[in-house]
Amino acid sequence: MTKILLLSDTHSYIDDAILKHVKQADEVWHAGDIGDLKVTDAIKKLKPLRAVYGNIDDNKARMEFPENNRFMCEGVDVWITHIGGYPNRYDIRIRDEIKKNPPKLFISGHSHILKVMQDKKLNLLHMNPGASGKHGFQQVRTMLRFVIDGEKIKDLEVVEFEN
Repeated sequence: MTKILLLSDTHSYIDDAILKHVKQADEVWHAGDIGDLKVTDAIKKLKPLRAVYGNIDDNKARMEFPENNRFMCEGVDVWITHIGGYPNRYDIRIRDEIKKNPPKLFISGHSHILKVMQDKKLNLLHMNPGASGKHGFQQVRTMLRFVIDGEKIKDLEVVEFEN
């Protein structure tokens, strides 16, 4: 059983409220638009981190993190990318690959809108954790917590912060 904290679009923002949730996780996954690497450095001091760079990230972030991160977590095939789109409207950059070889869990960021939805055609779960940073139009900052237990994704929770 692995407890995951999923966040995105920090845009250089990290605080004690976010780090409190980091401490409770087994792993932290960041879906891009990190901003200043002090964000990922703070997370890495506490827990293992898997991340991708986003469209606002500089060369330092792009050298440290990939554009796409595909891996197994227990029995779940996971794919994280920053700009991925949504079921039936995947970004052209990944559309062919996701149809050819769909993961069980597809994660993207970018929109600053929290969204979790099934893709029944590809039999995958799509998650976008919204934005946990203060830059952007979102009224509420959000992250997701969930558990991977073998091949199951369960105990999904939304974490909300005032902007």
